[in-house]
Amino acid sequence: MCGTERSSHSIVSLSNGSRANLPVIDLDPGNPTVFEEYWRRMGDKCRVEIPGCDLMSYKAPTGNVCWFLLPELVEAIRGLYRVVGNAVVDERHLVVGTGSRQVFQAALYALSTPASLKPIHVVSAAPYYSSYPEETDYLCSRLYKWGGDAKQYDTNKSGAFIEVVNSPNNPDGCMRLPVVEDSFGQGKLIHDLAYYWPQFTPITSPADHHLMYFTFSKCTGHAGSRIRWALVKDREVAVKMTTYIELNSLGVSKDSQFRTAKIIELLCNDYQKFGLDVSNSFFEYGNRVMAERWKNLRDVIGRSDVFSLPTFERQYCCFLGRPSRPYPAFAWLKCKEEIEDCGSFLRGYKYRRAKREAFWS
Repeated sequence: MCGTERSSHSIVSLSNGSRANLPVIDLDPGNPTVFEEYWRRMGDKCRVEIPGCDLMSYKAPTGNVCWFLLPELVEAIRGLYRVVGNAVVDERHLVVGTGSRQVFQAALYALSTPASLKPIHVVSAAPYYSSYPEETDYLCSRLYKWGGDAKQYDTNKSGAFIEVVNSPNNPDGCMRLPVVEDSFGQGKLIHDLAYYWPQFTPITSPADHHLMYFTFSKCTGHAGSRIRWALVKDREVAVKMTTYIELNSLGVSKDSQFRTAKIIELLCNDYQKFGLDVSNSFFEYGNRVMAERWKNLRDVIGRSDVFSLPTFERQYCCFLGRPSRPYPAFAWLKCKEEIEDCGSFLRGYKYRRAKREAFWS
């Protein structure tokens, strides 16, 4: 259950690699090894060798605000957005972090400093990503604290806020816009665009926000590299985010950055190799895989009068060059009204909570 008062919904991960004949519905967060087959086929194209004398310094040879960001990764990320067209990258500062949680904390720190008399509220519209409350309050910061459902937030009573806009949204897959009525200009926005890639949703236009972040794990499936980055319009915000990461971990692994850059370069080079034909691209492959998983799930759920799934309209995807439906990484499974707790209902029929690697692995 993620960010709702009632628990008549459950999340089923569609991004794990399934294993045959396992009576498993995974209600845990996904482990995105679903694209492993594609990268296995790439073979030595993705092999990275790093001599022992390379990448030894804390610093990167670059003039970026983020002083530990490798120039190879900067060029790779900028090239990726120019190919996919899912975000405006020009006139943006890049900040890299060790996974989504560090970048999220860095963004909260940057937007809440200098400190006010009381912590600023962090909100997101329900249903929201289940880790937002825990991640926000984990450090018991005097700068910010979790404020709940953005749809219920009253700026007249509670004042300044940071709204996290997750689009496409985890867990229900819907595209999101800010919802807090901010008549007095007290709000700041974080756009979490982890799933705004062509395998999960149609790319209808480049995202153009002041602070938006993406993650390597959802882009290509390489969760183990622990690389996330933010595109930041305001230089001062980018400097503060970099300061947080510097104080927290004194930078980000150069080895992971280098591997990330090489894999992203491969994606871009393949696209350029085939011109405008994206049929052989990683993202077209990923879109086909997710479409097949959603078809199989809908076939199963369609036989039941107990469960239902959200429906999504086709939209033209600028990257794929054709209409496509959203295929979210998680399925927002709804029970009929008289069942108040979908998770408990499933457990009552002996559907067990699976290990994470059993169903997105």
